[in-house]
Amino acid sequence: MPNSQFPILRLRSVQVPNSQKLQDLMQQVGIPSFKALSRAAGVSERQLLRLRQGKLEQMRVDVLLKLSPVLQISLNELIATFSTVELLPEKAAPTQELLEEIADLRKEYQRSQLQLEQQREILLQELQQSSLQLLESLLLQWPTAAQKAQENPQLAAVKIVPLVQKPLEKLLQAWGVQAIAPVGVELPYDPQLHQLMEGNAQPGEIVKVRYTGYLQGEKLLYRAKVSPLRES
Repeated sequence: MPNSQFPILRLRSVQVPNSQKLQDLMQQVGIPSFKALSRAAGVSERQLLRLRQGKLEQMRVDVLLKLSPVLQISLNELIATFSTVELLPEKAAPTQELLEEIADLRKEYQRSQLQLEQQREILLQELQQSSLQLLESLLLQWPTAAQKAQENPQLAAVKIVPLVQKPLEKLLQAWGVQAIAPVGVELPYDPQLHQLMEGNAQPGEIVKVRYTGYLQGEKLLYRAKVSPLRES
């Protein structure tokens, strides 16, 4: 009986066109595998496969924005490296559609950068506000203690005044915080900026600053505590 003839199947590995490009970039930043890149960038391995297959136009913008900093290249470089235009030699120039897609990607990247900058500003303001709350006691009590120490050099505290006062002044200056008036100064009473500790005073009457107050730009942080001059 003759032997049956069956077709012999030969398995061949599928070559993914952009895999080597991606591996080269990963090697430069010390990422050992696609799975490690997936974890580091917070994107799925399916998205990475699309990039390796040259399907850049099918990928979401946020995925590209996550990959570019992990691979330590700009968004423009990432697009140029994996653009399908590079895989089609018969197309010497990118199509209008692709140019528009690239322009949209750049606009989205710029919007994301602007949002990040705005978020940084908000976080900085929140940090300053929380720090000011922590420093409230020092801000309100320290100028008065420093003034008393300077009036009486015999006090041991006079030696520590420069150690605390100068760093505090630098911190407040960096945050745009200004004292309303120095302790001991006599000035016209302004109920918007001053808080009476005792007695009564009409706007414009001379009062003496007991505890300083603070402004941050046009925002009032703490009113200065004052006493009427006639009762001081």
